Amino acid sequence: MSAHDHRLADDEASAMFEPAGWDERYSGQEKVFSGNPNPQLVAEVAGLTPGTALDVGCGEGGDVIWLAQRGWTATGADFSAAGLARAARHAQQAGVADRVDWWQVDARGFAAGARTYDLVSSHFLHPPDGGMVEVVRRLAGAVARGGHLLVVGHAPSGVFTSVSAIHLGAMFLAEDLLPGLPDDFEVLVVEQRPRTMTREGVVVDVHDSTLLARRRGAAGTGATPRRP
Repeated sequence: MSAHDHRLADDEASAMFEPAGWDERYSGQEKVFSGNPNPQLVAEVAGLTPGTALDVGCGEGGDVIWLAQRGWTATGADFSAAGLARAARHAQQAGVADRVDWWQVDARGFAAGARTYDLVSSHFLHPPDGGMVEVVRRLAGAVARGGHLLVVGHAPSGVFTSVSAIHLGAMFLAEDLLPGLPDDFEVLVVEQRPRTMTREGVVVDVHDSTLLARRRGAAGTGATPRRP
């Protein structure tokens, strides 16, 4: 590959960090993702008392729908209008449209304002150049007192041989995100959890970088802590 080809590849990879790139990806008829909830969400949230939830980078809405089906009042946020349109259709088909809301916003500029949630989650959101630390700081501001923040992403791995250097550089370890947590958060989980996934038709072993933290203070309408 020539230097010019490398630049083209980098330009194409960079497009996937912007709304237009994801709008294009969602422009086809097929689902991009399975629609199943992410496993770390199930592992950490199944035991919580339902309350209000915000899922940032919700894509086609699989996690938001799972939360709503379990009694949460859930908001899905994403920077892709096409992704949110798909998510809304899927929620309607699942019969939970009355329990969900949608918010078009870029996580890199996210500001919750006066809104807070018992659970704020983000799964496999990977802004480039270490930007996830700042995203964690922004997400933490949306967590209600006594509520939880769950952030999950791809840990760097040799399994991802076909992705660009930009995408590899956007992956993170759970401990990399700790500087983004305000002082009033208690860290409950910070680890890389093994998981199998199918990539290009092959089952491979990967690790999910998993950060779970609880904001200190009296709990709000839900999100009873799992751990002391």
